[in-house]
Amino acid sequence: MGQKVHPFVQRVGFIRTWQSWWFARPKDYGRFVEEDFRIRKFIKAKFRQAALSRIIIERLIDRVKIRILSARPGIIIGRHGADIERLREDLNSMIKNEVAIDIEEVKEPALDAQIVSDNVAMQIEKRIAFRRAIKRAIEQSVNAGAKGIKICCAGRLGGAEMCRTETYKQGKIPLQTLRADIDYGFSESLTTYGLIGVKCWIYKGDILVTKNVNKAAKTDMPEAKPQGNIPAAKRD
Repeated sequence: MGQKVHPFVQRVGFIRTWQSWWFARPKDYGRFVEEDFRIRKFIKAKFRQAALSRIIIERLIDRVKIRILSARPGIIIGRHGADIERLREDLNSMIKNEVAIDIEEVKEPALDAQIVSDNVAMQIEKRIAFRRAIKRAIEQSVNAGAKGIKICCAGRLGGAEMCRTETYKQGKIPLQTLRADIDYGFSESLTTYGLIGVKCWIYKGDILVTKNVNKAAKTDMPEAKPQGNIPAAKRD
């Protein structure tokens, strides 16, 4: 099950949240989903060299806030902010709303699965051997502190007549563990032989979230932690 379901979907509400923050009436929901898709597609096509990680869209009453996470924010901003102003004008004409754009820098690109998969796909397009690109990406991620990484390439690898799938893995990837912080990225490499898909999973460690059940009770006593397999409600 963990191999076929997007790791973000399983972890929404546990350790992750949505990448689109808005609420809509039923008649506007479909239009908002389509606009979000067009915005992300336009930005990724325009700034493919900027090492984009995620595009978070938040809708307010009268405007749309777009937060772009990139490892190379200077490419998006441009000289004296010319490129980001042009991007804002293009998005304003696309969705007919006022657009506010924020750029955030990704401090560790080697630990971002989307950036790693984009990097491998771009190297394959430049006719670099896919095994060399994958092994270099795995080495960089492990040196950056990743506890596990898996990269999967599928297509006519090396110009072969039959398409095949090759997977390289180092460390562990606990896809069934909901507290495991697993990043996922997917990219496509357009070569002369056809499309080659690149998938990447990066395991960064566990996120332990403690929730205080009795928030209304005011007490100075520390919260009891369950021990063993016995539910807390059945203990004396």
